[in-house]
Amino acid sequence: MAEPIAEPTTEPNGGDRVARSRPVAVTIGRRPEPVHDVAVYAFEGMAPFELGVVVEVFGLARPELGGLLAAPWYGLKVCADRPGTALDAVGGFALTARHGLDDLAAADTVVIPGVRNAFSGVGAPGGVSPGLVEALRTAHERGARIVSICSGAFALAAAGLLDGKEATTHWRYAELLQQRYPRVRVNPDVLYVDHGDVLTSAGSAAGIDLCLHLVRRDHGAKVANSVARRFVVAPHRDGGQAQFIEAAVRPVEEDEDGVARSMQWALDHLSEPLTVSALARAARMSDRSYLRHFTARNGTSPMRWVVTQRIAAGLALLETPEGTVEEIAAAVGFESAATFRHHFGRVMRTSPTAYRRSFGRGVA
Repeated sequence: MAEPIAEPTTEPNGGDRVARSRPVAVTIGRRPEPVHDVAVYAFEGMAPFELGVVVEVFGLARPELGGLLAAPWYGLKVCADRPGTALDAVGGFALTARHGLDDLAAADTVVIPGVRNAFSGVGAPGGVSPGLVEALRTAHERGARIVSICSGAFALAAAGLLDGKEATTHWRYAELLQQRYPRVRVNPDVLYVDHGDVLTSAGSAAGIDLCLHLVRRDHGAKVANSVARRFVVAPHRDGGQAQFIEAAVRPVEEDEDGVARSMQWALDHLSEPLTVSALARAARMSDRSYLRHFTARNGTSPMRWVVTQRIAAGLALLETPEGTVEEIAAAVGFESAATFRHHFGRVMRTSPTAYRRSFGRGVA
């Protein structure tokens, strides 16, 4: 039975240092396992959406995860250059961060959701504070994971953390990022880029994709799926982006034309041969009408959707040590391991074996 205990730490409070407690997970008979600290940066004039994404993913209690978690959930700290000072946000309200840049530099994962005036025009001076640059360098040197959302990439670049690396930001600011930091290889065509210790994402909503990707890296696909369902988003957005993301099975709701009924039927029969005609019969429609309705409803073809769902079903199997790639391919309905590898590589931009090596639980 895990219970939180207090671990002494400090934080600024009106210029004084006062004792605080940091949660530590304790299981009877085992050594305490510290919570993974996530620090997110807040600043004057920030848009609140990206900050809210980080709080939603890492700051909420997760009782619905139950026994899915093999490690404690995250601890979240909102940090600012001057803690305790009200920060005006876009939309006519203010927020106050309790923690300073020392806490940000000491976190396990640091998230920069944006930087002030970073994209005010080509050649304009950057809005990254020297204190933030120093905190980012300190965090990176001690092995923290550094993450940016949207224009937050400008802060990472200012700290030199993107030199020689591929990175992304909002497509509107990609040209400026490239001009201002020519040593960065800017790719405006992806949702996010993961270098392990440094990660960047595109516009604000892409921050959701990247945060869910971090959860999957830390806790596995099942936990990431559960967080995405509570978020009411899909853990993966199709589009051929070259990043390491999960194509998860989305819940299907009933509809009047039978397409949803056929989708649920397909999910129940993934291991069997599936054709457009079989799906159309499940929907009680002609093949031609079914193709038209399915594409209008889902934005993709029936068989492409089936392939994505089969790959998603294969992810959970690859995260366990049981079964060879050939056996998993057959279990999720691919006619051969070669076909499974081909489609897996197209969607996931990696191989089943490499995925298992990276995300397998208890897999050597």
